[in-house]
Amino acid sequence: MPRHVRKGDVVIVTAGNARGTVGEVLAVDTKSHRVTVKGVNVRTKRLRKTQERPQGGTVEAETSIHISNVSPVADGKPSRVRFVTKADGSKVRVAARNGQELHTLRAAASRKGNDR
Repeated sequence: MPRHVRKGDVVIVTAGNARGTVGEVLAVDTKSHRVTVKGVNVRTKRLRKTQERPQGGTVEAETSIHISNVSPVADGKPSRVRFVTKADGSKVRVAARNGQELHTLRAAASRKGNDR
């Protein structure tokens, strides 16, 4: 089943503690239906002292949220997504809010003859 968001999309969080936050999708996990969004759900991990890291330290990293809690941004507002096949055979993702093209899924098939 096609996903409504892809890596690199600008999305808005629609539910949870970070509701209203806009960020870029860094990764999509299709098996667990989760996405990682830049600047959303940031967790801090403390690292113990080792020979490689004598100072120890802390690392901040984004963790994933469920894919149903994000929507692509169109005109600064969340939008649903439609999949449209054009007359030339190309398939694109289109924002339902304003008809803006989000991404081309399949390029137009070339109609050239066999030139071998």
